[in-house]
Amino acid sequence: MDEFAAIERITKSLGDSIKISDDMKVSIENHSDLRANMDKLVRMAVFGDANTKPIAQWIIRECALELGIFPASIHDFYLARGRREVRDDFTVPAINLRSLPFYAAKAVYKAAKDIDAKAIIFEIARSEMGYTDQAPAEYASNIFAAAIAESYSGPVFLQGDHFQVSAKRYQADPGSEISTIRNLCRASLRAGFYNIDIDTSTLVDLSKETIPEQQEVNFSLCADFATFIRAIEPDVVNTSLGGEIGEVGGQNSTEPELRAFMDGFQNQFKLTASGEEGLSKISIQTGTSHGGVVLPDGSIAQVSVDFDTLQKLSAVAKDYGMGGAVQHGASTLPEEAFTHFVEANALEVHLATNFQNILYDRIPDELREEIYAYLRENHADERKPDQTEEQFHYKTRKRALGPFKAQLWDISADHREKIEAAWEDQFTSLFDRLNIGETSEEVERFTGRLDVHEPLSSYFREEQPAEDTSDLAD
Repeated sequence: MDEFAAIERITKSLGDSIKISDDMKVSIENHSDLRANMDKLVRMAVFGDANTKPIAQWIIRECALELGIFPASIHDFYLARGRREVRDDFTVPAINLRSLPFYAAKAVYKAAKDIDAKAIIFEIARSEMGYTDQAPAEYASNIFAAAIAESYSGPVFLQGDHFQVSAKRYQADPGSEISTIRNLCRASLRAGFYNIDIDTSTLVDLSKETIPEQQEVNFSLCADFATFIRAIEPDVVNTSLGGEIGEVGGQNSTEPELRAFMDGFQNQFKLTASGEEGLSKISIQTGTSHGGVVLPDGSIAQVSVDFDTLQKLSAVAKDYGMGGAVQHGASTLPEEAFTHFVEANALEVHLATNFQNILYDRIPDELREEIYAYLRENHADERKPDQTEEQFHYKTRKRALGPFKAQLWDISADHREKIEAAWEDQFTSLFDRLNIGETSEEVERFTGRLDVHEPLSSYFREEQPAEDTSDLAD
């Protein structure tokens, strides 16, 4: 099937709600019909063949732009927060949607619409792209399609979370690992990810005598990636860039570490990207671990977060013109803890695992058991000698999301609707505690509309090859 035949087949399947002209301009003929058919179109964008999939992804992006839905950078909004030109009594949620992202994003938009909230980030990490089998363009298509389905309009903040350097691969072949991250940045920018968290914190060397020496490779390589992104981003975009000074789950970050990183970063960035804007935020370690700490019975242990450190380092970040500090790995904390992020003036908090937990708690029992059997057969090497069955399943079940992607999409409408409802309840609660209601006006004031049209040919570019992401953070 050639491209033109695929385009005709897709448009007909949508009931002629859209038209594509000979010069490849997409126009919406019937908005309500298009919205009613988004689940059909997004399935093509996820599971279509070599022609159908990229065309469906491109159509979704073009329809979104026509409806006033556009990929955006949160950079200027964050810098305004650092200058205290916007409210500072809320924390922006950065949400990782690992499975059923179209339906999960619909739940996000529903919860946000009720409180007039637009200070929300949709993100996916390099590691998650691997084990969930979601390239940047596919993930973006889900988020844009959900916005169309829910009649959302305005900026959509897509973020590359933990674009992390593998310390093992970097030591073996630094050039190859740097090239992999650069290619990921290219693909992500083409897909509309105008927010990228550069994570070179895996290369911090605590064996060095001084803190600047410990952070040197971290800030140097981060500056190199930042320079590269500034060189290839669309002319009208200032991508929001984040750095990281400590791995999640390790020792808590300190002010000397943050200052050593930022001083080194800014000095080098000025040399390689003179006149360009640098980082908008900095990720720190304050006590959590990705996915939570699993007890033998499968429950999650209580984790202590050093909110005093978070508040202090968020203030220090503003000394460098940034919006503040970012907290990773927080979704399995008790709900009452989320108000403390606001009180500590955290700029952004990353949330993922509990949304996955909600999914696994509500899928059909037989599918869950099939997944667990798959994990026992294919990931037994990840099981530690002292782990219980519950601990092993909890720690490895994210690795089944890619292999079982189709089966999860094909669960009954009844099961899916229960999952969606639970997600919406969770998002509603989190958004309330993070106090992001009534943020639409300020977000839009500092986020001008971006009409970046990627050509269809861009969506036919070769996707990032599958890679082993077992040593990378989420």
